[in-house]
Amino acid sequence: MIKSKKIEELENASIKLTISVKKDYIRKTYDELVAEYCKTVRMDGFRKGKVPPNVLLRKYGEAILAETTERIIRNSLDEVLQKVEKRPITTSIPEVDTKKGLELGKDYSYSVTYDTYPDVKLSEYKGQSYEALQVNISDEDMDRELKALQEQNSIVIDKKDTTVLNGDIVNIDYAELDDQDQELPGGKREGFVFEVGSGYNIYKLDNDLVGMKTGEEKVISKDYPEDFEFKGLAGKSKRLKVKLNAVKEKQLPEINDELAQDISDKYENLEDLKKDIRTRLEEYAAQKVREHSISQILEKIAEQTEVPLPKSMVDSELEDQWRRFVSRLGGDEKPVLKQLEAEGRTKEQIQGEWRAGAEKKLKLQLVVNEMVKQENIELEDKEIEERIQKEADAQNIGFEEAKEMMDRNNYLEFLKYDLKNEKLYDILLENGTRRKGKKVKFLDLVQGNY
Repeated sequence: MIKSKKIEELENASIKLTISVKKDYIRKTYDELVAEYCKTVRMDGFRKGKVPPNVLLRKYGEAILAETTERIIRNSLDEVLQKVEKRPITTSIPEVDTKKGLELGKDYSYSVTYDTYPDVKLSEYKGQSYEALQVNISDEDMDRELKALQEQNSIVIDKKDTTVLNGDIVNIDYAELDDQDQELPGGKREGFVFEVGSGYNIYKLDNDLVGMKTGEEKVISKDYPEDFEFKGLAGKSKRLKVKLNAVKEKQLPEINDELAQDISDKYENLEDLKKDIRTRLEEYAAQKVREHSISQILEKIAEQTEVPLPKSMVDSELEDQWRRFVSRLGGDEKPVLKQLEAEGRTKEQIQGEWRAGAEKKLKLQLVVNEMVKQENIELEDKEIEERIQKEADAQNIGFEEAKEMMDRNNYLEFLKYDLKNEKLYDILLENGTRRKGKKVKFLDLVQGNY
């Protein structure tokens, strides 16, 4: 079938494959296709299967030649791709370029371009230096955690004095008004509940409600700055009619042995709870310090590594990011695009802003994959089972149930991928040069302020 093939490596891990097909194979394919049509086509004046080839070709000649071209390209491309080392990656759809049409009695040449897995040329990646952050769990951190548990175990009761104060739980009705004090469609909500002072309301009405009493109504005027967090309100003025339906207050339990016992049977007293909190915070801090150290090492290695990024791989990552973005906003693309249009922006502009980050992410992934390959990192069944058991314990389910769930959701392969990466990170840390980094408060570590 194949007379010749030529492989050219283009930029960004792209391949141009030029294939020439023998004229005898083309004639054979064409004749077989004509024979198939003669057996199956229906034409006036002829029984099925009895249409003469010359009659068939007068009516369907061009279509049969076009289908022959499709078969030739499909079959020859499949054969060549089975043998070439650099095949298309999953994000790349080969693009066929036919400079001239197929002619019977002549060899036929065409070219196809596609993206392949890039060659990652690693330099020496062991021995990288990194700074390990120094984190201390303070009494302030412990108090904050205890107060959070206190909040979680609070109860909400009716308030005797229904005057709103910060920290109260309110139930309100509100509606946007136009210039004639008429309610605007789509800007009304009834029975909205939130904690005053939390800011968990789009119009930021917290301070405006302080001092109101149950049953009271009033109109509130609000001016929102240009950099307001909700783009739909940024730079705008709004008038809202608000009615206070109910006011409740939180009753906080005392931080004592009884609270610890209410949280879990495993705590006999408050000291047991504090020890558990400290252990949890220390483990979290150690993990964050590890992640920061690994990030430093990987970024240095990536900077020293040449990685041609295939365009289709970057485009696929940007589409994945777009789907996640739309999902966070409700899952329907149309209103998202409409909102962007109102802001004078487009999907393409958004993805353009994401591109640098997407390219950095992909480069790091490819570098990590290459290091895992070079270190010949493999997993033992015991390691996989231990991770599955850990996931099962976290979800309070059995091992077999967790494993079956992972299989069903195709999560097991991601788990193995993470385990291999973690083994690589151990190697990089063990072979790296560790230096003391700056001292960081635990809260700053949690918030990424370091």
